[in-house]
Amino acid sequence: MKNEQVMKYHKLLRHKKTEIFLKRCFDLIISLILAVLMLPFMAIIYFIIKFDSPGKAIFKQKRVTLYGKIFYVYKFRTMVKNAEELGAQVTTGEDARITKCGKWLRKFRIDEFPQIFNIIKGDLSFVGTRPEVPKYVKHYTPEMMATLLLPAGVTSPASILYKDEAELLKNSSNPDETYINKILPQKMKYNLEYIKKFGLIYDIKIMIKTVFAVIKR
Repeated sequence: MKNEQVMKYHKLLRHKKTEIFLKRCFDLIISLILAVLMLPFMAIIYFIIKFDSPGKAIFKQKRVTLYGKIFYVYKFRTMVKNAEELGAQVTTGEDARITKCGKWLRKFRIDEFPQIFNIIKGDLSFVGTRPEVPKYVKHYTPEMMATLLLPAGVTSPASILYKDEAELLKNSSNPDETYINKILPQKMKYNLEYIKKFGLIYDIKIMIKTVFAVIKR
């Protein structure tokens, strides 16, 4: 990450240390409140998944966050057991691996609720570049590495714009290749722009836009 293109963004963030501190305080306080409020609902979802298909209700996967740190992101399982062994690491619109319950969970992004515990741990923030699997991070350009200067996030401007990413991939003969060469570079333009605009108020605006985007679906 010590290259000229990354340092350009690093200099911008050096002047926003207070905003970074406030961002973490906001994440911790809100995530703790939401965890308490959402726990009964998440318990119900947990048992629905267990009854819907064989396998664990919570899916965890290696992802990359701040400064290249590897962590396990938590999600409600929306695909069949051992899905990663049966296809690509990105999901297409009519992916046969998605369970009946999983389609509903994905539509309203309920599958991402367990990530509230990733936020409490500090691996994720509410807003930031969506954490990629190490396989895709290896394809980052030197400038894209700048997105690792801030914690990865549950949502972002790119996440809102590409909320139907699976639909974009469903007609691809090679979803992995399409994602790496076409979708990832486009998403990264918005992720790098986010660093330039970064601030707590801007984060809150993105969170509100995300809620409306999910409701609209």
